[in-house]
Order: sequence, then C-alpha cells, then structure tokens
Amino acid sequence: MKLELHLLQNFAPSNLNRDDTGAPKDCELGGHRRARISSQCQKRAVRELFRLESGLGLDDLGARTKRIGQEIARTLVQDHGHSENDSIGVALAALEGARLGRKKAEGEEGWKTEYLLFLPRRTIAQLAKLLHEKWADLQPLVSVADEMESGDGEPASGKKKTKKQAKKDAQAAYPKDVGKDVEALLEDARGAADLALFGRMIADRPEWNVNASCQVAHAISTNRVQMDFDFFTAVDDCKPEDTAGSDMMGTVQFNSSCYYRYCVLDVQALRDNLGDGDGSGDLLNRSVDAFVRAFVSAIPTGKQNSMAAHSFPSYALAVVRGKGQPVSLVNAFLKPARPRGTGDKEQDLVDDSIAKLEDYLHRMEGALGNGGRFTIAWADRDLPATNGIARAGALGEFFSEVSKRALGPRT
Repeated sequence: MKLELHLLQNFAPSNLNRDDTGAPKDCELGGHRRARISSQCQKRAVRELFRLESGLGLDDLGARTKRIGQEIARTLVQDHGHSENDSIGVALAALEGARLGRKKAEGEEGWKTEYLLFLPRRTIAQLAKLLHEKWADLQPLVSVADEMESGDGEPASGKKKTKKQAKKDAQAAYPKDVGKDVEALLEDARGAADLALFGRMIADRPEWNVNASCQVAHAISTNRVQMDFDFFTAVDDCKPEDTAGSDMMGTVQFNSSCYYRYCVLDVQALRDNLGDGDGSGDLLNRSVDAFVRAFVSAIPTGKQNSMAAHSFPSYALAVVRGKGQPVSLVNAFLKPARPRGTGDKEQDLVDDSIAKLEDYLHRMEGALGNGGRFTIAWADRDLPATNGIARAGALGEFFSEVSKRALGPRT
C-alpha cells in the first residue's frame, strides 16, 4: 500500500531554509526560478513535531548523534551507580569493540563517533544495561581506554604507546562475547518510527543500513519566485540622547511563496522496518497516523524569530494506492501559478494552484489509470465537486480517513 501526500502551503515573507550564504534556497523549474525547501529540512521538522506532539513516546523514536559514548556513560552513572570516569572509559571501549571509529581529536571531542548514528533512544539504555551486567569483565578496559585517550601508556619495554597502538590493544583486550552482544544491539536498533520512516546509512557497517520507507521531495513554489531584501538597523538602548545613526545594520533575504510539498510512504516497507511482520502491534498504526499529521503540520524553523511564518497548509490531497507506482504532481506547475480574474471571479494564488493540481491529477489518471486508488482532499476554502476526489469537511476527518485507508488490507 502506497500513501501519497500532496500539500499546498502559502507563506508570508519568510526564509525557512537557507543556503550557505544565508539566502532562501531556490531552484529552476519549467524555465522559471522557484523558491525551495529541501527534503532534509522538512524531515527534520517532522521529527521535531514527533517529539513535541504525537501519539509516539520517546521510546518509539530515534536520536541522531555522535555522542552515543557520552549518553551510555551518563546512563551508567544515573541508572547503575557507576563512577563517571569508569563509565566513559567502558562506554568508549564498547564503541571500539564494536568497530565504530571515533573522531581524531583531543579531550571530549575525541569521544564522538566519526559520523552521526541514528538509533532508537531505548538502545542507549539497552547498551548501558549490557555493559553494567558485564562490568567485571570490562573493568580492565578502563585503563586501556585512558591510554588510548592520551597515547602515553608505559609498557614494560619503557617505550610510549602511540594512540594507534593503544587503539589496537583496546580492541584486542575487549571481550569478544561482549563485542558481539554490543554489535547485535546496534544492528537490531531499527524499530523506531522516525528511523523506520527515513532510513539509516552507515558506510562502514552496511549490514546496519535501513532503507527508508518514506520519500520526501524538495518543496517547490508553484509561483515564480521574487527575492526581496529586508534592510534592518538597531540602536543602542544605552546611547546618549543623540539618536542619529545606527549601531548595527544589515540585510536579510526573504520571499513569499506558495509551496507544493509531496511525499510518498510505503506502508508495507514501514511495517517491515518496524519488525511488525504480522501487523499485530500498534506501533505501525501510531506511526502512520503520527506521520500524516506531522507532515501536514510541521513547519521549518529558519528565521522564525524574525518572521514568524507559521502558515498552515491551505490544501491537502492524499492518494492511497493498492497497486501501481506513486506519481508526483509537480509538473502541474511547469507554468507558474498566479492570481487570476477580478471582482467576484478573482482567484488568489492558492486557488489557481489547487485548480492546476487537480486538473493535472485527472490528466495523469486518464493516462495511467487510477491503480485502485482512493483520493481525498481537504482545504481551508470551498472546493468544487469533482469526480474521483472525496472531500473532507474537517481536517480531523481527513487525518482519520487517510490513516484508516493506508492501514487497510494488504493487496
């Protein structure tokens, strides 16, 4: 079962997703410049909304971090009563034993893994529990880990160990059975909603990879973009009575655009990633419902303190397909949308975008067939009746109907 979400969302002046120069991201489509919000930016906003308001608890979610060693050590101290120094030594040794590389840096920077690890939050507690249970076997590794940190071990030969040699000694001294248990926990650490949705790639350990069950497109403006500049100044509050001049000034780029946002969720792939092969658990149900609600509601955080661009989507279209391939409707906007008409017949930018999108959907349906699909739309305005697209009278109705249809019988 495939679930597609197609959204139209108009924003007032904003800079939601910046490039390396601080300007709003953009691109070209159909020979016209468009505003753009990257897929990664949208996924981050969805994950943050999962954490703040959804039917998912922290144990159902993942964390992306380089600081897994510090987190394991913190749990060993708080939950199992070990000392801080011993805990960090054992935690770092555990990572070395699992063949996870660490940054080549001094001090706490050297405690970080080389790249971000995406794993369920509960896995940290599971790893700490395992290390606590094997504590007696791991105690000798604390001194070896200290040598690895400083590279100044003093063996019987009187020669100082290099960090490379200390690392080899740490891996050799690590109990192989504990190392296998740690690796097994890390490899199986995939049953979190956001990890199952968005996937995980670990170059050094491809067997730990998780293929994403959800694909998210870059959001593209339906209209031709017009970049603008905000010139700002600031005055020192403690300045003498002479108020001439400014103590700080600069410019910020922004635009106002109506975005087309699109994603597709493979429900069976999500079920497999969550380990819910028979569909008996409720995590799949809660994950689908939370994702639909979060994707519609999540807004990126870029420049929000200065622009407060908290605009809800004006239109949401869901397509649930029992078979066939998903179809993006972005080509509906090869000719940019624009306000049309005057007086009582005036259509705003969103009206024209909705008309273009639904017209293109019907044209594609004529070419490809409907693939046994169910289609429903909600809007913040009256929608004309049309064949093949159910109309949701309220947003809650839209959410519940989409989740129910997406979780229907497998075909």
